[in-house]
Amino acid sequence: MKRNWMTILMALVLAGLVGYLYFVEFPAEQAKTKQDTQQKRLLPIEQREITGLSVRSQGEDIVLAPGESGTWKILAPIQTEADSREIDALVRALVLGKVSRVVEDQPTTLAPFGLETPTLVLTITAGEHEETLSIGDSGPISSTLYVMRAKDKKVLLTDLAAKDFFNKRLFTFRRKELLRFDQTRAERLRLLYPKTEIVLYRTDQVDRTKRNKWMIRAPIEAPADATAVRMLLTKLEDMKALGFIDPGPEREAVARILKEPNAKLTVYAAGAEHQVKFFQPNPASGEAYAVTASDAPIYRVSPSVIKELSKDLFALQDKRLLGVELDEIAMLAVKTREEQYTLINQTGAWVLESRPDDKLDQQKADLFVSRVVTLPAELLVIKKGGPLAPYGLSSPSAEFSVTGKDGKTRGRLVLGSRSGGLVYAMGQGLPGIYQARADILSQVPAARDLPAKGEPGGN
Repeated sequence: MKRNWMTILMALVLAGLVGYLYFVEFPAEQAKTKQDTQQKRLLPIEQREITGLSVRSQGEDIVLAPGESGTWKILAPIQTEADSREIDALVRALVLGKVSRVVEDQPTTLAPFGLETPTLVLTITAGEHEETLSIGDSGPISSTLYVMRAKDKKVLLTDLAAKDFFNKRLFTFRRKELLRFDQTRAERLRLLYPKTEIVLYRTDQVDRTKRNKWMIRAPIEAPADATAVRMLLTKLEDMKALGFIDPGPEREAVARILKEPNAKLTVYAAGAEHQVKFFQPNPASGEAYAVTASDAPIYRVSPSVIKELSKDLFALQDKRLLGVELDEIAMLAVKTREEQYTLINQTGAWVLESRPDDKLDQQKADLFVSRVVTLPAELLVIKKGGPLAPYGLSSPSAEFSVTGKDGKTRGRLVLGSRSGGLVYAMGQGLPGIYQARADILSQVPAARDLPAKGEPGGN
């Protein structure tokens, strides 16, 4: 019985110890850890709680406020859209910033820390709560900054990085994209230049990448180079201003010298029109401007932007010479100076017309047919028909003819003589004479090389 009482007593003591740890020691330790964590945090505010941000930098007082859907707007010194990514990065750095140590509790001088004339003074508002931080010089090691909080006047060494806080001006916080649209929803594109106009539209058809095809509507009806169109849209979507000329006397003066635009581009996306005009009134000055609306700023842009966005018809055309899609081919006739043969597509498998029972190397045949179908023109030689003999096209080095699944001739590609690394070419997909990469000539397999291993003639 005595032994049982001893066991019960030890159990009670153990339970009491566990209770003490659980209800006294652990909460005290958690409270101490939380207090230490709070003391190490530079800004005791969560990012989602911030309702306003003021920045004083290099004589500028900038007032920012959250907008809709996670965006930011500038309220002063002008009212305009803000670069939300730039501001989010600044706020995130503040919220995540930690205090490494207190350098001076009651500083007698602030100059050694760059806090007498701070690089940046930030006032962060979260409802009724307000915090003001002065950003000084870099600390003794990289990625550290001296900071002083207005509420305690202590000089703090923090883990903030200089790149996140130095050289921040009004221009830094302004939205610099000229146009705002979603290129995946672009449905029409109009390019107007002094001597030509090109109109493109997106069709409901899809290409092999499962993306919608683009067509040229003017000045001709023809397939467009979808990759070139997407690159152009990407450049328009990503285009940024180098500077702003806001409404006022200076804008009015500049507007007077902007006469005929060098380029006028209009994107129709999701039912909205997005237009930008580019001007370079004096090419020797190295200055170029962009205008999106009469009440918007005039944007300073790089002159190279105008060159990049000025496209001729050839640049935007589908430059594949054969003019036939791979899945439309029923027969491909191949003729070189050495031999000729015909490949037939039998329910997705290639066979030789002259030896239909031979099993071909399908990977080799697919690769060859794909090269013929996708061969692009590299350079325009003659826009319309002309003499063929000077280019070796009257006695071709290779010819490819396509018969469609409807039994009709659908496309033809003729290769002439070489010139450097290029070969003169003429195809049904593009009217005129062009130059294409000459390596296509060495990629045409002989009929004896097409059978699979183990077949007669197979390697």
